[in-house]
Amino acid sequence: MADNSRPTVEFIPLSACRLPSAPSGFFAPPGIGNRPAGYHKSEMPHEDTAILLLAHGTPDTLDEMPEYLAKVTGGRSLPPQVVAELQHRYAQIGLGDTPGSEAPPLTRWTMEQGRLLQLALQQAGHSLPVYIAMRNWHPYIADVVRQMRADGVTRILALCLAPQNSSTSTGLYRRALIAAIEAESAKDSSAPKPAVTFVEAWSEEPSLIEAFAQRLADAYLRACAEAGAATRTEAALPVLFTAHSVPCRTIQSSGAAPHATAHAKLSGEASTARGDSAQVAPDLYPIEAKRTAALVFAAATRQLPKLKSWFFAFQSQGIAGGPWIGPTVEDTLKAIRDEGHAGVVLQPIGFLCDHVEILYDIDIAFAETACTLGLRLYRPESLNDSPLLTEALLHVVTRELTSHAHRS
Repeated sequence: MADNSRPTVEFIPLSACRLPSAPSGFFAPPGIGNRPAGYHKSEMPHEDTAILLLAHGTPDTLDEMPEYLAKVTGGRSLPPQVVAELQHRYAQIGLGDTPGSEAPPLTRWTMEQGRLLQLALQQAGHSLPVYIAMRNWHPYIADVVRQMRADGVTRILALCLAPQNSSTSTGLYRRALIAAIEAESAKDSSAPKPAVTFVEAWSEEPSLIEAFAQRLADAYLRACAEAGAATRTEAALPVLFTAHSVPCRTIQSSGAAPHATAHAKLSGEASTARGDSAQVAPDLYPIEAKRTAALVFAAATRQLPKLKSWFFAFQSQGIAGGPWIGPTVEDTLKAIRDEGHAGVVLQPIGFLCDHVEILYDIDIAFAETACTLGLRLYRPESLNDSPLLTEALLHVVTRELTSHAHRS
């Protein structure tokens, strides 16, 4: 029986805790990064095209939590106890009352991912600038769009750093980007309105699958060895794949696509989206998430003959509002225990870097749940600065650039 005196979370390898400083060369307001000198037409082939990576955003201090949550909820107020609980969770992963010497993990890793993509593009012969924008915090999408127009960008290739397409992720980012472009164009019509190509989903990108599979393979054998030594048995641990839960209402059928007309108006071209028709089918996010998990499992088993079984759950359900999709991680951990397993390797496949959903929800909350169930919980390193992730982003971007060139 595992020692239940404290939660057991293994970080494999320990370099998962290594965090880079925020790089320069990207648009960001003071305190997040260095404002770039700007990209001039002579430096920008592809008709003054720029890459825009979109992410969720995270506050820099605990007292910014109410303002941040208002952005997340679209202005809907949350009970004070919910705000306090989230402040507690962020405090547990290092957020303080004053800004730290470095930006929070999500911001730092996202900036690093953009820097690595720009380097990869340059090495591939595409001297394109890469901008970073956040939907819910600095650098806000609207601020970055303003800077891009000032820099002479006339075409934006936007990519959401959430591989699976959901109306609560990709859909919201798309609408925020379109609204920002429209607002900036209304204020200043002297500069051309940038055309937008929005990459909707890239959950089956081969290099992304390999990136997750490599992280899993790096952790799995050591996890099995440690679990086996603790229980004095030969352990062949299952894998529990997770993705972020979403509200049940968001994956049900709805009426006309809110972004279809606006996107056509902006870009003048067909979207790369699934679901840009006049009617929207049920959100395919749960299917895409489970498909990513299945592909990662298949890729990992080529390296791990002992790996035989996997489970899937949705994590980080909201603590306010209506019902969210499941099954939950807590219920799935119980099922894993009931099947007689001594431990589990928990591999998120919906997150590209460390954030509160990884550092608190998994490393603290789920670790405590596993502990009470007598399970050892292991988590592979997040993708963060994985070269395979950079390769995946490069493939997605260059494929879209090539596709646009053929359409032009």
